[in-house]
Amino acid sequence: MEQDDPDEALTELRERRLGALELLQVAAGSGLAAYAVWALLLQPGFRRVPLRLQVPYVGASVRQVEHVLSLLKGRSGKLVDLGSGDGRIVLAAHKCGLRPAVGYELNPWLVGLARLHAWRAGCAGSVSYHREDLWKVSLRDCHNVSVFLAPSVLPLLESKLQVELPEGARVVSGRFPLPTWQPVAVVGEGLDRVWAYDIYNGGPAGQAAPAPSSTSVPRAPDPQAG
Repeated sequence: MEQDDPDEALTELRERRLGALELLQVAAGSGLAAYAVWALLLQPGFRRVPLRLQVPYVGASVRQVEHVLSLLKGRSGKLVDLGSGDGRIVLAAHKCGLRPAVGYELNPWLVGLARLHAWRAGCAGSVSYHREDLWKVSLRDCHNVSVFLAPSVLPLLESKLQVELPEGARVVSGRFPLPTWQPVAVVGEGLDRVWAYDIYNGGPAGQAAPAPSSTSVPRAPDPQAG
């Protein structure tokens, strides 16, 4: 039996059109690979969270992190990143003087990755990352909050923030604005846009407090100032 010429076989493979079965096999293989990535990096922990409260992970870009820090410039006190992913915002905030800086993330692989980044940056003992459902985290001592979440969960998040955040706290939301709050500052364009909101008189600054009458609300002072 003659040996096939490898060059001829390769040429034939390149020129041959894929049949329906072969196309199905390729599609199935690609889907399996995508599912493996999802199962390994994104799915762990999601089963414990109702579908409407699940938020897929999309890492913040360098520009988005810069915009978050610009809206937190000059502030002090505790920073919490809800859905902290690989921890880049927490780490950057700590380096800018916001301490303690804490991240809450449900995915154990991302929590591990965040801790690795902190260790490589020499900040392993200075920042903290917790595997915890952000909806169960108390924010009553948090003066700075960062969120990069999906629009579908932001209405519920508004309620949590308004009930729990202390006077003078600032919320920075990336990619999508909080749906009913009025921002005190906006930085960036497109998906790099970031909105800042201050808590004053039990609600977001720039909006009337729930009372029979209201006047213009000044921007909230830094709770740590003075």
